[in-house]
Amino acid sequence: MERNVSRIHMVSEPSIIYFLQVSWEKDLGSGFDITLTDGQSAWSGAVTASEISREADDMAMERDKYVGELRKALVVGTEPANVYRFDFSKENCHFSYEKSLKDVSFILGSLNLQKVSSPAEVIRELMSYCLNCVADQLAKNKHLQRENEMLQRDWSDVQKRLEKCVTAKENLEADLYKRFVLVLNEKKAKIRSLHKLLKQAQEPEEDTQDERESIDHTESCKKRESAYDESTDEESENLPVPSEVVPGENKPILAKTIPLSQVQMSQILHQVERRGNGCRKKLIQNLSWFIRNHLFKKRKDLRLHNFSHQARNPSHLKICP
Repeated sequence: MERNVSRIHMVSEPSIIYFLQVSWEKDLGSGFDITLTDGQSAWSGAVTASEISREADDMAMERDKYVGELRKALVVGTEPANVYRFDFSKENCHFSYEKSLKDVSFILGSLNLQKVSSPAEVIRELMSYCLNCVADQLAKNKHLQRENEMLQRDWSDVQKRLEKCVTAKENLEADLYKRFVLVLNEKKAKIRSLHKLLKQAQEPEEDTQDERESIDHTESCKKRESAYDESTDEESENLPVPSEVVPGENKPILAKTIPLSQVQMSQILHQVERRGNGCRKKLIQNLSWFIRNHLFKKRKDLRLHNFSHQARNPSHLKICP
């Protein structure tokens, strides 16, 4: 059997303290017994399941909800004192309990109690029950305290382990960062050295390529110069040259002259050899342009000379088809 003891105050006698004991077998809805005492006298009564159902029907409330309200009023006692109120009349031994909602209150139930002939026995049972409850609560408190101490020790151990793990993690991160920095610096130094070697390897190739190009241009220019010298020598034999008149003679004295183009080309080649590879490309380009332009001019002059010679000798003139 389950029971509960609570301390209550009556509305009619608020200064007097009453002790209310409620006991039941399986469930509060199956019926319960009430024992009330003020420390001197005692009263007892019982509420059956049929009475509980009748009270629920009278209040137009579901039975389970009504049983829940009875539990809150008689057993739990966690609600404020002004929510559930009790009243008892010693003359007719009528005990009632009601619930107040703001300005409205309604009776949850009532019953007539019978005075107990030996209230000392009832009070003794109540005191024994209260002492047993206190002992049980102390035992539970000690057990919970031991569990709390164990949990506290476990928590302190876990905290120490966590601190060690955090310290190890920080040290590991610092070590990894240092290693990463070292590896990164080594990679950067290696990349810089490779770039330097690549640059050094590319510079001789460019120099050799420039030298080859300059040598090729020089050789081609020399070949063109030799060919041009031959053509100019032939032209100089055919072309008239300036003459100096000697007094007393009718024939002019011919003086051999050097063509101006040959002198200019020699000067350009001399500049190419003197200035080196730095300006060879530009001078070679100028030389090539000069040779092409001058050859074109000489060929044109040669054609005009041949044409004038044929015009003076009509027998050698040929008509092209």
